[in-house]
Amino acid sequence: MGKVVMYSTVSVDGFIADDNDQVGPLFDWMSSGDVPLDETGEVKVSQASYDYTRPYWDQIGVTVVGRHVFDLTDGWGGKPPAGIDHVVVVSHRPMPEGWDAEAPYHFVDGVEAAMAKAQELAGERTVEVAAGDVGGQVLAAGLVDEVAMDVAPVVFGSGKRYFGSVDTQHLLEDPDVVIQGNRVLHLRYRVRR
Repeated sequence: MGKVVMYSTVSVDGFIADDNDQVGPLFDWMSSGDVPLDETGEVKVSQASYDYTRPYWDQIGVTVVGRHVFDLTDGWGGKPPAGIDHVVVVSHRPMPEGWDAEAPYHFVDGVEAAMAKAQELAGERTVEVAAGDVGGQVLAAGLVDEVAMDVAPVVFGSGKRYFGSVDTQHLLEDPDVVIQGNRVLHLRYRVRR
């Protein structure tokens, strides 16, 4: 089984979006360099960010998101982002009316069922869990191996929390990745067991 990584870009004060689900300058780092991060060439980062992010993206087999993220992105038009093979959507509601049932999206009720499905689909590849409410639930269930943050130099003051509604202490190891890019600090921590 591959590892489970909780991930998002986050403000210095711990938010992944503002109160209105706007990300503001959080992703400025994805247009602050001259190295194309994907085949579209639209996302350009510093060499340091490329050297960290591209191999990480290439390891991801499945991303787990909540229904809120799915709805906000309109399911990325039925094509998983960043070349990922599958998306597992944690939702108490069925797939949207008219959604392409052939798209590599799997709607699952509850985080334990979502993680089981994601690990089945990912095999030895990484299961990425989007930070926020679902990510916090997966962390609280003890199912996260690593926490990865791309910290952007902005303070939101309020908004959607990186760890969602987690309200108990979880210990992490010292960061095993600390990489400075343009407008971002890439951090990665193993979850202490």
